[in-house]
Parts: sequence; C-alpha cells; structure tokens
Amino acid sequence: MQELKKKKWVALFVGPALFMVGLMLLYPSIHTIVLSFFGPKSESFVGIKNYIYAFTNQTMLTSFRNNLTWLVFFTTFTVGLGLLFAILSDKVKYEKIAKSIIFMPMAISFVGAGVVWKFIYTYRPPGANQIGLLNQILVSLGMEPKGWLIQGPWMNNLALIFVGVWMWTGFCMVILSASYKGIPRDQIEAAKVDGANEWQVFRFVIFPFMKSTIAVVATTMVVNVLKIFDIVYVMTNGNFRTEVIANRMYKEMFQYRNFGRASAIAVVLFVLVVPVIVINIKRMRGDQQ
Repeated sequence: MQELKKKKWVALFVGPALFMVGLMLLYPSIHTIVLSFFGPKSESFVGIKNYIYAFTNQTMLTSFRNNLTWLVFFTTFTVGLGLLFAILSDKVKYEKIAKSIIFMPMAISFVGAGVVWKFIYTYRPPGANQIGLLNQILVSLGMEPKGWLIQGPWMNNLALIFVGVWMWTGFCMVILSASYKGIPRDQIEAAKVDGANEWQVFRFVIFPFMKSTIAVVATTMVVNVLKIFDIVYVMTNGNFRTEVIANRMYKEMFQYRNFGRASAIAVVLFVLVVPVIVINIKRMRGDQQ
C-alpha cells in the first residue's frame, strides 16, 4: 500500500512534465516524420520521394557542402580562439575588460549581427562610393573593392562563417576560462620548474585537465553549426551558393509551401544532430565512471 501511494506521488509530479514533453517535443517530431512521406500539400503519399530530393537535388548538395564547411571552420576557430583567449586573458591585469570585449558580440541578436555585418560587407562597383567599411578600407589603400557576399563559393561562405566565429568565440572563452581556472596552479608551476616551455605545459598539463570541457564546448558548437540559419538568412538568404540545410528547410516550408520536402529536410537535419548528442552523452557517462 505504501509503495502504491509512493508511485502515485511520483506520477503526480512527473506526469505533467512528461505530458508537456510529449506534447511539445515528441508529437511534433513524429508528425514531421509522417509529413515527410507526403506531397506538397500533405494530401498524397509519395513515399521516399522527398528524401531522394534531399540527397540528389543540386541545391541540397550545395547545402550539405556548405554545412560541412561551416562545421570544419566554425568549430575549429570558435573553440581554438576561445581556448587561446581563455589562457591569454588569464595572464593580463585587465582580464575582466578583455573578456568583456570578446564576449560582447554574444549580447547582440544573430539577426542584428547579420544586419551589421551585411553593411560592413556591402559592395559597390569600382568607381562608385563604397558604403561598406571593408571595401572603403580597400579603396583607401588603392585596392579594388571585393564582393564579399557575392563571390562564391569560398569567399562569401568564409565571410559568413567569420560572423559566426565573431559571435560565438566569447561563449567558448567563458566556458573554457572557467575550466582553466580550475587547474591546480601548483602543477603548472611544477612543470615550469622542471623546465617545460609554454607549449609543453599546455600539452601535458593544461590540455589533459581541460579535454572534457573542450569536448563539451566543441559538441555544442557542432550542434549549433548544423542548424545554422539566422546569419545566412539575413545576409544572403542562401543566394550565391551560400545555402545551408536549415535555410533551405525554411524556404521549402514558407516560400514554396512544400510541406513534404520541408519535413524531409527537417528529419535529415535531426538525424545529423542526433549522433553528435549521443556521442557526447556516452563520453560524459564514461567520465563519470
């Protein structure tokens, strides 16, 4: 009787939470998977036709390539620079000011940052007045202005990635800085006394202590970059070969009103994100054992 009463109390407290999770997360996910097998108006069953489109259409293939480019460069530079700034800022007296400046872009919305950098990258033909900051600097130095957002596939994609790195490096720095400050200072000093240089101290002392945090931060960046949308949507809307998966999903859903294709792309994006999360959960369980 006592056990039954305990189970009732557990159900009373956990039940509403499980209901909301099912209503807000589980049901939409299942419904999206179902819609992905139907046509544009979700009326006729088309089987895996939408998935064939997702993996064969040239625009979708470009989206996969661009997401891979984002994945490599964005993750590398955000985590790498965040780690570098976390260590270097700890060695200066004006640490708080330096960290505040680096973290400041995170206070701006992604749409706001996209608008700001779109003005900075603005291009006008040679001979015209340049209203974009970067091209005005190039013209002042006697160089030709560049179409930062229209010259693809590398220049414009890297220009967009730079905006993402500019925004997220501060986040990585804050998390990694907290981990760095947790390293026992006596071990770092002992390594220096033994004759280790800065690189050796980092490799054999700092990195082993921080590798779990670095892995978590890197995983967070990977998940963020797989579903990158705001910056691309605001600055190029996927034009000039800058399309990414999430932006294509948005177009199929709200511009072309093709609910089936949009749902299929959403499922593909979900499948791409899940393995990263599973790997991170397994790694965290391994660290706890």
